[in-house]
Amino acid sequence: MGTVTWAVANQKGGVGKTTTTVTLGGLLALRGHDTLLVDLDPHGSLTAYFGYDPEGATGGVYSLYQRSAERKPLDAFAAVRQTRYEHLYVMPASTAQATLDRQLGTREGMGLVIKRAIASMQDRFDFVLLDCPPMLGVLMVNALAACDRLLIPVQTEFLAIRGLDRMLHTLKMVQKSRKQPLEYLVVPTLFDRRTRASTQALWELRDQYRDCLWPGVITVDTKFREASVAGEPLPVMMPEARGSQAYARLLDWLLNSANQCQQKAVS
Repeated sequence: MGTVTWAVANQKGGVGKTTTTVTLGGLLALRGHDTLLVDLDPHGSLTAYFGYDPEGATGGVYSLYQRSAERKPLDAFAAVRQTRYEHLYVMPASTAQATLDRQLGTREGMGLVIKRAIASMQDRFDFVLLDCPPMLGVLMVNALAACDRLLIPVQTEFLAIRGLDRMLHTLKMVQKSRKQPLEYLVVPTLFDRRTRASTQALWELRDQYRDCLWPGVITVDTKFREASVAGEPLPVMMPEARGSQAYARLLDWLLNSANQCQQKAVS
């Protein structure tokens, strides 16, 4: 099996995209998988999580687009930084990524930069997780072109559910240009069973999106904030925390369903 690539995306902010990327990445690394986290968001939350400054970052994601525009070899691994955790790597973001749509959006081949970069490193990483910006543009198009599966974190509240329709519309547009269908999974996040609004929102998700919805939930857990301050993935810092356990169940589901899909394809 080659490198497995998952994109984490939603066209609404504050739904847990970076938390999902970091936590799944931490779990994969703890299980011994060489894992690369790619920060495609110019805000650089993932980059800052691991102690890098997106304002002053050199190399990283932005350098791939610069080299591609100049028709130079990508040298993607040079843009990777190792974190202080075994098996876990990050490709940092730069705030300059916010200018890419204006600079490069109409140039041919700009939608496949990340896919080509991952392909050039397939002997180095078992998993690549792409943390996407909350807007449709060249960076999200790259992520959707490169990934094997799309994870859509959706906060269990009604405005977030309304925003899910916009993300699925984007997915439908991108599907037309892909050579094969893109599997996607809606992941309910920030669930608070103490509130009626959160419970009702979860019911609506299960009613409207049952076929593409992860059956579990990611509950609200203040330990995520503590882990973020410490710059550690929560499963590394507190493996018994509710949030760590919830994401471990999500990861098991993803790995098992991926294996089932492979078996079906072979048989």
